[in-house]
Amino acid sequence: MASRNPARPLSPHLQVYKWGPHMLVSILHRATGSGMATVGSLLLVWWLAAIASGDQAYATFVDVFTTDTGGLNILGYVIGIGLTWSLLQHMMTGIRHLVMDTGAGFELKRNRMGARATILASTLLTVAFWLYMGMK
Repeated sequence: MASRNPARPLSPHLQVYKWGPHMLVSILHRATGSGMATVGSLLLVWWLAAIASGDQAYATFVDVFTTDTGGLNILGYVIGIGLTWSLLQHMMTGIRHLVMDTGAGFELKRNRMGARATILASTLLTVAFWLYMGMK
């Protein structure tokens, strides 16, 4: 086995890069997509199985996420708000990538601003959605 030529530089690794919002948004896009697929699929299968299994199984499913008065409990809110934010963050990042696919937004300042905008927009839209749902 030939030894490495010391004159050639090593490939940069994570410790070389300075973290920025664009890197965070890229990782969040992957995490939210995987999270929605996993959690969403499990909840859908559980819900369908509960419906198919009868009234008692469906009541158990509903009881896990709601209080006796019919409102959401802590788990219901955590999963509901988490999935809402994940959907909106994934969608905002997708829109950002669509804009970047046109060739726009690659300048570092604009790229960072776009990344911050996706986080801000998804958070504000999530808050607005849940405030709207609370008013109904």
